[in-house]
Amino acid sequence: MTAPRTVLLTGAAGGVGTLMRALLPPYGYRLRLFDERPIDGEPDAITAELADTGALRAAVEGVDAVVHLAGISLESSFEKILRANIEGTYRLYEAAREAGVRRVVFASSNHAVGFAPRPPDGSAALPVDIPHRPDTFYGLSKGFGEDLAALYWERHGIETVSLRIGSCFPEPTTVRMLSLWLSPADCARLLHAALTADHVGHTIAYGSSANTRLWWDLSTARALGYEPQDDSEPYAARLIAAQGELDPENPEHTHLGGTFCTNPPIWQH
Repeated sequence: MTAPRTVLLTGAAGGVGTLMRALLPPYGYRLRLFDERPIDGEPDAITAELADTGALRAAVEGVDAVVHLAGISLESSFEKILRANIEGTYRLYEAAREAGVRRVVFASSNHAVGFAPRPPDGSAALPVDIPHRPDTFYGLSKGFGEDLAALYWERHGIETVSLRIGSCFPEPTTVRMLSLWLSPADCARLLHAALTADHVGHTIAYGSSANTRLWWDLSTARALGYEPQDDSEPYAARLIAAQGELDPENPEHTHLGGTFCTNPPIWQH
C-alpha cells in the first residue's frame, strides 16, 4: 500500500504514544490523536474513552490507517480490562469497518505469550507462531486483540499487523529488558513498516530492537521492511553490575512475561 498520510493514534497520551507523536511525523504522517486524557498543547486531540462510539466514529473518519495503542497497559481487574482492552478494541474495529479503514496496527504484547519460557542462552529464538500463553487478564486481552484482528481480516478485509511489543523506553532499565528492549527510534521504524508493507493480511510480529541478547524471532517484522538500528548491549555492563546476570531459578527471568508470571492468581489476592 502507499504510505498513509493521516493516521489515527489511539493512546496518544501514554508512554509509547507520547514518544510516537514526535517520531512518526518525520515519516510523512499527519497524526490524529485520541486518548481519554487531555494532551497538553494539542487542542485538536480527541479526548474520549473507547466506549464512546460517537467519538470513535469521528476519530476514524477520513483516516488512512490506525495505530491502536490505547488501553490498560498493566494488570487490572477483569472488569476494567474487559471494558478498556477487549470491548474497546472491538469498538475500534467496528468504527474502522464502518468508515472503510483498511489498515490497523495493533499494539499487542509479549504478555499474550507471557508464560512461554525464554529460550536457553545460545538456543534458537522463539518463533512468532507459538500458542497464546497469556500471563494475566492484560495478556489475555492482547491475545483476544490478535484473534479479533484475524477475524476482521477474514470477514471484513481489514489488514492488521499485531506487534508483540516488548519494552519501549528510551533505554533498558533491567537485565531482563536487554532481551526485549525496543528503542523509541526502532519503534517508529517498526510502525512505519507495519503501516506501509503490502499484503499483510493479519501478521503477527515481535517488536524489539536488534538486541544481542534477543529472545525472539524478528523474521516476520523484517519481512514487513523493518530494519532495526539499535541494540541494548551498550547498557549491559552497567545493568549487570548493578543487578547481576539473569537467574535461571527466578520465575521473573525464566518466562517472557517476567514479573507478570510471578504474581499470584487474581482469585488468591
